[in-house]
Amino acid sequence: MRRPAALLTAVAAVAAVIGGGTAYGMEQLLDGHGGTSAAAPTASGSNATAKGAVSEVVQNVRDSVVEIKSTSSSGQATGSGVIITKDGEIITNNHVVSGADTVQVTFSSGKTAQAEVVGTDADKDLALLKVDGQDDLKPAALGDSDAVGVGDQVVAIGSPEGLSGTVTSGIVSAKDREVKVPKEDGDQSGQQGGQGGGPGGGWPFEYDGGQYNGSVQGETTTYKAIQTDASLNPGNSGGPLFNMSGQVIGINSAIFSSGSGDGQASASSAGSVGLGFAIPVDDVKQDLGSLREGGA
Repeated sequence: MRRPAALLTAVAAVAAVIGGGTAYGMEQLLDGHGGTSAAAPTASGSNATAKGAVSEVVQNVRDSVVEIKSTSSSGQATGSGVIITKDGEIITNNHVVSGADTVQVTFSSGKTAQAEVVGTDADKDLALLKVDGQDDLKPAALGDSDAVGVGDQVVAIGSPEGLSGTVTSGIVSAKDREVKVPKEDGDQSGQQGGQGGGPGGGWPFEYDGGQYNGSVQGETTTYKAIQTDASLNPGNSGGPLFNMSGQVIGINSAIFSSGSGDGQASASSAGSVGLGFAIPVDDVKQDLGSLREGGA
């Protein structure tokens, strides 16, 4: 859910359906890249017994979340991201930065920095950014999305409508929801303005046979998402979904907006109705190596 600075919110919220910490390390996977904090699930294989309150989770993880502004010839789009290494690696959605000429990151402190797009994977709608000159950032712990259970409480942090550091909470509503979206290949920068729609529109996407924000055309990709009722809005795209242990269990990628079915969405109807979708963090961990090499 990145959104153009102006009217078009699209951002891969796809306005409709695509778009929580101690742990053991993933040093083998992240060695030499600032040491991220990939974390293990709770002993029960779920975070259902975690005792953390939302406020405690936020206090522990908010410095790991960033706002992302990508600029291209079509304008500016806003999304979110999560820091995964001390030296400046950041995960976000591919659609947040696809086709961008410049990418600026704003940290929780308010400090800004230019970021380089290191690698992208349009198939999984993931991108890896790197901010140079950093060595003391706070990386988020990467959890185990396979261990997440339906009904587990979750917390989302991002920049909906440019309101950085916005916190929402909810539960995992379902798992393995298949969402189909167009691929962003870097040649479709115009789609940052909200392909297929006017105010409140977003990328077209397809779910359970229905199409939203217009028709899904051209080359597409399908992935299995975590469904959550935590409120997500345009600008949340690329931001983290945490379990109550403060581990990232997903990357928020899309929302279902009221009135968005059959390509219809309006400024008054766009926004969260409690149907959000996140890319499982296990997909992120599997993809890190290739993203560091430039992407799939």
